[in-house]
Amino acid sequence: MKSFFKNITPKFIWRPASSIYWWWFNRGRHLTSQVLSSKRYKSIRKIRHFKDKHQGERCFILGNGPSLKRTDLSLLRDEITFGLNRIYLLFEELGFSTTYFVAINTLVIEQCAAEIMKIKIPKFITWRGRKWMSGDPEVLFLDTDYTPPPIFSKDVTQRVFEGSTVTYVAMQLAYYMGFEEVILIGVDHSFKTKGPPNVTVMSEGDDEDHFASEYFGRGFRWQLPDLEASEFAYKMAREAFEKDGRRILDATIDGKLTIFPKVDYVSLFEKSSR
Repeated sequence: MKSFFKNITPKFIWRPASSIYWWWFNRGRHLTSQVLSSKRYKSIRKIRHFKDKHQGERCFILGNGPSLKRTDLSLLRDEITFGLNRIYLLFEELGFSTTYFVAINTLVIEQCAAEIMKIKIPKFITWRGRKWMSGDPEVLFLDTDYTPPPIFSKDVTQRVFEGSTVTYVAMQLAYYMGFEEVILIGVDHSFKTKGPPNVTVMSEGDDEDHFASEYFGRGFRWQLPDLEASEFAYKMAREAFEKDGRRILDATIDGKLTIFPKVDYVSLFEKSSR
């Protein structure tokens, strides 16, 4: 049906009409629902309490790559940490949870809402996930999207660009909270599952691309990564931090990401490094 109308509609009409439609689909209705809901305003007030809360401190952002299985996470017990998506699968084994939690992918939120709601830590969730996360007192809704223009948001009470990876959103949160040093672990930036970026697929077996085989296990719907787009976003994050005299370091074991300076993970916990 779409192809039919496209073929019979003059290009000078179709193109602007199509642009308007996709703006409304990806952004317009998103903004409208925020204006009409008190939940978003309540979240903004709560988020403002985190402004520069950790000024001058360091934090760790935990990606969910297989390298986490080779990383001594017990060293993070007394550190400030950001956990992403299904990181909570590690909490029981670790004996502690991350300090903060971030999820922006609606497929993850939809399929894991009940599990996410059990986590009793501050949870930063995309506004698109509100239908599954309403009623959770630990949730703070973020205005995130993946439409242009690409930006690095220094004020996360406003629009936050997703950059094709939840890790990028966590970086913007870390900046807003005032962290001087952000350290990445588990950001392997490499996937065995191949296919067109952003295409939704259903897992047919054990997950080899994350720290647990059940992370995106059989029957789980997820979107294939867009590594090129995420690298573009990571460069914006690096520039924003460096311009402010701060830095992002990459301590991922055997990680393939080359955007940030590499650092040995264990060395970060030696007394001389603090």
